[in-house]
Amino acid sequence: MKKIYLFAILLGSCFLLATNLPDDIGLHLLQSPGAEVEDFQEPDYGLGDGHIDSLIAFPDIKKGERTPFDLWRYGGKGKSSFMDPNLPMEWDEWLAYHQKQKPKLMADIREYMNARYDFSGEVYEGQFMSGGRKAIMKGPVVRLPRGIASFEALSALSPEEIKARDLFPFKPLAHPLASTAHMVFPDNWNEVHPEHVRIDVDHDYPDEYLPEFPPPMFLTTHREMGDVTKGKEITISNYYEIFNGLLTPEQMEGLKELLRTTPTTWFNQTPHRVTLAPSAGVSCFSCHVNGHTNGAFELGPDSRPHLARLRVGTPSMRGNYNLMQLSSKRSIRSMDHFAEIEEYFDGDPGMMQHIGPRAHQKSVSNRMGDFNAILDFPPAPKLGPMGKLIASKATDQELLGEQLFWGKAQCGTCHYGPAFVDDYMHDLKVERFYTGRPEGPIKTFPLRGIKDSPPYLHDDRLPTLDDTVEFFNLILELKLTAEEKDALVAFLMCL
Repeated sequence: MKKIYLFAILLGSCFLLATNLPDDIGLHLLQSPGAEVEDFQEPDYGLGDGHIDSLIAFPDIKKGERTPFDLWRYGGKGKSSFMDPNLPMEWDEWLAYHQKQKPKLMADIREYMNARYDFSGEVYEGQFMSGGRKAIMKGPVVRLPRGIASFEALSALSPEEIKARDLFPFKPLAHPLASTAHMVFPDNWNEVHPEHVRIDVDHDYPDEYLPEFPPPMFLTTHREMGDVTKGKEITISNYYEIFNGLLTPEQMEGLKELLRTTPTTWFNQTPHRVTLAPSAGVSCFSCHVNGHTNGAFELGPDSRPHLARLRVGTPSMRGNYNLMQLSSKRSIRSMDHFAEIEEYFDGDPGMMQHIGPRAHQKSVSNRMGDFNAILDFPPAPKLGPMGKLIASKATDQELLGEQLFWGKAQCGTCHYGPAFVDDYMHDLKVERFYTGRPEGPIKTFPLRGIKDSPPYLHDDRLPTLDDTVEFFNLILELKLTAEEKDALVAFLMCL
């Protein structure tokens, strides 16, 4: 009784103390307010016109409404980090809205892409992707700015002059409908999987400039099999027939989960969707078809507001066993972790309760990672065991390209080892060449098998290997000759 009495006195004293303190102090008894700099004035940290004070504030745009194609010119905070599971209108209105908007949107997208690129359809004669069926497209197809006769003439200018005259032809590529965003599948995928045709937007790249479909699959455990799919797309219907006798039971379970469709933010059974009919969702292999990529793009889930999220193309899963860092902006360090948090809900776990969680237990994501861990790079017959060209199998041009790769072109600074990647993020500071929001560090992607994975850079802004060489020649100020650029492309096709 004495203990209870003493506790009551103590509690009462605390109450009296709190009620007798000034209001601005009493409110902070449970949590201190933290320090604050008086008369705070922020420097621009050397960002110049890339600082928030010089950028356009993101517009207040509702779901489904058109977004600017030049989103790199915008910056700052949004109203909220969280997504609303409700549409801004009823389903019938939503459908009618997009049926009216989509034709004009797609016409404007085609006009915009044709203003940036000359999709001429020219190919490298005798050069094919690893499946042997799809030609490698020749470039560069990025259009030069008006008044500039050649890429050599452009690279003779300083970054400051290119920026001042707005001559940079490699500006970021935005998601064409960033207010809704989510996955946009290429035409060749949609022809086979019409359930993924969107009511609001289509892919902005011609199929000729995307990976072969379906791509071959190579396993580290069965190199003798070559393409284990034998030209088939792996589905939930045929995976058992194809892989029974090749995989362990655990790997088979992991593959099944990579093929199993689940609801996503915009591909699901609710009215909160971008397909005409309710959808079972997508699977990992809907974008990473056969453990590779079909060229679908999304928005990175790593930032807010939605309009600040970078467009990201689908990277290949080939060779992930040799990578220590996954995802373009986030430092994800294991394949099972990546399987567990893949971007199905746009980085917003609150959407799961409205649409349906994937419900992957840790043991299941581990098995998904275990299958991922045996996806091999495609064969590279001209490479020796230490990743150098076998001189007797290579042309003089390819050997020159290799010399440049490790020397003047500086490629080997970030691309080395068996996967030709350093497993770091690098900030290329591309905003030195144009006025816009700094993109910051981006993961270096492996170059093994790179000829199979167009378009290039994290946001697909570079349609061909030639465009990629021109991009790095410009931003790294390498001063490569036309002959040296061609040699580099020839070497990259050997990887």
